[in-house]
Amino acid sequence: MQDQLQQLSGPIVVALFLAFFGASLIISLRISQKRENADGYMTGGGRVGFGISAASMTATWIWAASMYASATSGYTYGLSGPIHYGLWGALMILLIYPFGRRIRQVAPRAHTIAEVMFARHGRSSQLMLAGSNVLGSIISLTSNLIAGGALISMLSPFTFGQGVLAIGAGVLLYTLWSGFRASVLTDFMQVLFMLGAVIIIIPVVFFAAGGPDLFVTGAHNLTPQQSNFFSSDAFFNQGAPYIAAVLAYAIGNQTIAQRLFAVREDLIKKTFVTATFGYGATIIGIGMLGVIALYAGIEPIGGDVNNLIPQMAATYLPPALLALFFIMIIGSLSSTADADLTALSSIVMADIYGQNIAKGKPNPRTMVLVGRITMIVAMTAGMYFAGSHLNILDLLVFVGALWGALVFPVIASFYWNRVTNAAFSVSVVVALAAFLPVRFEWIPMTGWVAIVFDVLATIGIGVVLGLMAFGFFGKRVAFWVGGIATVAAAPFAIGFLHTYPVLSGSLVAYSVSTILCTLITLGSNKRFDFDLIKLRTGDFDPVEEIASQHTESPRSAVKE
Repeated sequence: MQDQLQQLSGPIVVALFLAFFGASLIISLRISQKRENADGYMTGGGRVGFGISAASMTATWIWAASMYASATSGYTYGLSGPIHYGLWGALMILLIYPFGRRIRQVAPRAHTIAEVMFARHGRSSQLMLAGSNVLGSIISLTSNLIAGGALISMLSPFTFGQGVLAIGAGVLLYTLWSGFRASVLTDFMQVLFMLGAVIIIIPVVFFAAGGPDLFVTGAHNLTPQQSNFFSSDAFFNQGAPYIAAVLAYAIGNQTIAQRLFAVREDLIKKTFVTATFGYGATIIGIGMLGVIALYAGIEPIGGDVNNLIPQMAATYLPPALLALFFIMIIGSLSSTADADLTALSSIVMADIYGQNIAKGKPNPRTMVLVGRITMIVAMTAGMYFAGSHLNILDLLVFVGALWGALVFPVIASFYWNRVTNAAFSVSVVVALAAFLPVRFEWIPMTGWVAIVFDVLATIGIGVVLGLMAFGFFGKRVAFWVGGIATVAAAPFAIGFLHTYPVLSGSLVAYSVSTILCTLITLGSNKRFDFDLIKLRTGDFDPVEEIASQHTESPRSAVKE
């Protein structure tokens, strides 16, 4: 079947690569500095404006892996699949701003959430959060490279491996010079490509595949669950796990935190609300390619759902629009791949080198060098793991669930002055230990074991909804929402939830970390002064005018 699909010729693909990555490199070189500032390399100095920030947040999360996963969801679950994927993903972006304002209030000049956890608790909490972000960013980078390799192998005479190598080299080349500043400025160009392409391409594919009549002629290709907009399969296998995952992504992901620390503090709400609508509309639209493929009875080439989007483009688009589609996917994967590289570099620069090796007194030039070396190592690792051809949707849900163990301890650490390092560390470790056997079905879920985990998962429902309510409405509403949700769900969830390991594992991680963190914290009488975080975080490489305002570097403040 692949021989019947139209492809772009080798010279055209090379020309598109040179045009896209060449323009990105020119932008990066124009903003590069002879002596790159370490703080600018990590967060742009915390002074990025609304337009660039909103475009960057939108582009970072309209990534190739997310597009492919939305289409996979549409192909697997029918029309409700992309709705679940895009709607809850958009909610994740929206959830950032209420918590983000509190984070910036207590740590206005930080670079990573892990750095703030070091100031709040100490080294173990910092390294847990940093380690989870390294793992998450490597998986995210790998997912993008897989998507890019699938695109190249489908739409050109080049192989999957050649595509991965070319995309990895192109992204690394322009990101290496100016770090985060290069990432956000190229994001602006990339989001224009993506949004324009989506507006044109989705309707063209829809009408080429049969238009509205397709929903009648292709209805026999759907199962009863796929044809049901309120499908229970879609909700329990896609929607509910993603609802749990999005809160974890909002709190645990360094690519988001990096943009939170980069945007001007007074523009946080405006930036993330704008990105919410841009992301939701685009990802739901792209997911409709999977729905169209389902109705049209198309089988993914090689049985690999990662091939679905490029396969649909190669089947229904004329050559000119196929080239536009190619640029759209390259732009979407590049916008997130460069974000992953800058996130990883900031973690290694600030959390590993800056605070653990240099003990809070790093050499700024060495920091930038460490960041660039990190990018090279990370991209090499991503290319290596991309050869595994893993399922992108499974990777994204797994990472979100893994971060679920961190959500309550991290959020509580910014609001509750009694949370201790022991409460944070113990709750996260035990929650991960509970999550893994449930998620991967290492133990038989029968009898009292199933009941215990179902009870924990039911409490997790209350935790997730309570935390979401807390962000927007405060503590009192959160307690009511969480309590009512737990009680209302119990008769239906207990005895049932363990049959959905992806969802159950995520909810167990939330509940175990919340219960343990709360109990251990209540056993402590220590009180933390949140003003200390401002003293313990700050610029590693302050510019002259900032340095002249302070007689002592924030990082020279000694913990009490």
